[in-house]
Amino acid sequence: MTTDPLVSIVLPVFNESEGIDNTLAVLSNYVRIRPERYELIFVDDGSQDDTVAKIQAAMAKNSAIRLVRFSRNFGHQLAITAGIRYTTGDAVVVMDADLQDPPSVIPAMLDQWQKGFSVVYGKRRHRSGETWFKKVTATTFYRLLAAMTKVDIPVDTGDFRLMDRQVVDILMTMNETDPYVRGMVSWVGFKQTAVLYDRQERTAGESKYPLRKMLNLAMNGLMSFSTAPLALASWLSGIALGISVLIVAISALLGDLALDTWILSSLFFLGSGGFLILGIIGTYIGRLFNQSRQRPLYIVEATYGFAQAKATPQYVQQRARM
Repeated sequence: MTTDPLVSIVLPVFNESEGIDNTLAVLSNYVRIRPERYELIFVDDGSQDDTVAKIQAAMAKNSAIRLVRFSRNFGHQLAITAGIRYTTGDAVVVMDADLQDPPSVIPAMLDQWQKGFSVVYGKRRHRSGETWFKKVTATTFYRLLAAMTKVDIPVDTGDFRLMDRQVVDILMTMNETDPYVRGMVSWVGFKQTAVLYDRQERTAGESKYPLRKMLNLAMNGLMSFSTAPLALASWLSGIALGISVLIVAISALLGDLALDTWILSSLFFLGSGGFLILGIIGTYIGRLFNQSRQRPLYIVEATYGFAQAKATPQYVQQRARM
């Protein structure tokens, strides 16, 4: 490893006005006391408050800050995707801008990176300030995903991680319309290890991942790395057939039960199972359709703090501003 590494920190932001000043202050202080060189790349995912203005004000005081601004909201995972494509560091750290994943964990990640690990992911030992419902559903999802995919995606981890330049260069070639970044990082392989940490409570603002977005992310992760839901058709059809036969048999034996009622119930059961399977298949087909259109993954309206704009098929209508 280089003795004077450049570390790129990528931070997606979306309506973070209430807490962005504190985030900028904490990161600026962290960068100032560390021996490594740093660049802080904020990716604005279509904020409608003054998040961008506050980041631009901080840029006047800190030349290490960069800003990528989307033309609209494209989503957290695509903001991460865009951010890493603008990095130039020997190592790249992805973290949220709410400081729930504290910068104080980064030195431990760098130590493991210097030891030869290509990916060092933060593994949550404790999650402060989160509801029991979110903790239970997150724990269930991680273990369900691990059971249903052949890719070894670590449990109890988010997107907070450090990646070597070699890993980032590979990720930059992957143009998935519905990226699940943490799964993609696991998929590329190389030497990976964990750093345990306690996730902090959000000090300002509110989570940008309500239940609907959490469910979408979970579904995206499941369908990006597993075809097991498609196999559900065979299982459900077998179960439905078995239940139907059992209902008919019981009705015939008891005699005093209306056979028509049981048959009608079994038909409803079969019908609901069929609609479920159609929905699963339709979701996979929809993902294929989205990928086949080959639209840009996102549109960058402007960049700030970079020497020059990067011209690639993913960056449309882009202006570089110093």
